[in-house]
Amino acid sequence: MLLCDRTMQSVSNDNFGLLIAYVIPGFVTVWASSIVSPQIAGWLGNTSPDAPTVSGFLYVTVASVMAGMLISAGRWLLVDQWHHRTGIKPPVWDFSRFHDQAGLFLTVVEHQYRYYQFYSGSLIAVLYAYAIRRYALAVPLTGLALETFGLLLIVTLLYAASRDTLRKYYTRLSQLHDAAAVPWHAPEGVNPAQSNAGSPTP
Repeated sequence: MLLCDRTMQSVSNDNFGLLIAYVIPGFVTVWASSIVSPQIAGWLGNTSPDAPTVSGFLYVTVASVMAGMLISAGRWLLVDQWHHRTGIKPPVWDFSRFHDQAGLFLTVVEHQYRYYQFYSGSLIAVLYAYAIRRYALAVPLTGLALETFGLLLIVTLLYAASRDTLRKYYTRLSQLHDAAAVPWHAPEGVNPAQSNAGSPTP
């Protein structure tokens, strides 16, 4: 309970995006691997009456981050390329335009791209978990019918959500990119030198 409380207290707006983008899909992968790995099962407390331990918590955290990074590479290789080839074209951006709008850029990333990473990464993690479970149980192709149906529902939901969030990320960042290219003009009848009226002058 103490470990859980500390973990919840450490989650904030600054790291929530990274948590859902890497750690959660990575943890799903680690949990699935525990089905066939007694050592990982021990980290998770599946085989020890006194678990979870501090060392087990640290092992799981590091393993989840590493697995999340590997899933991210798989996402880039598989999911990103698939979306790009099936109608969601990646825009061409001049990132120098975001220099003065770094805050807005990061807001779009946190509110759109991190969720895309979660949905697409979880898609890979869930498929991995399903494959490991079938392997561990050594069931025939027609076995686990209920779980297979549930998998299809989850995969469909994650796939649709990943396409939606990636499309919105591209659209909103493109809007920010195009807006940054438009020079600012003072309203008609307003002297640009007086546009800061009301603010103290040196």
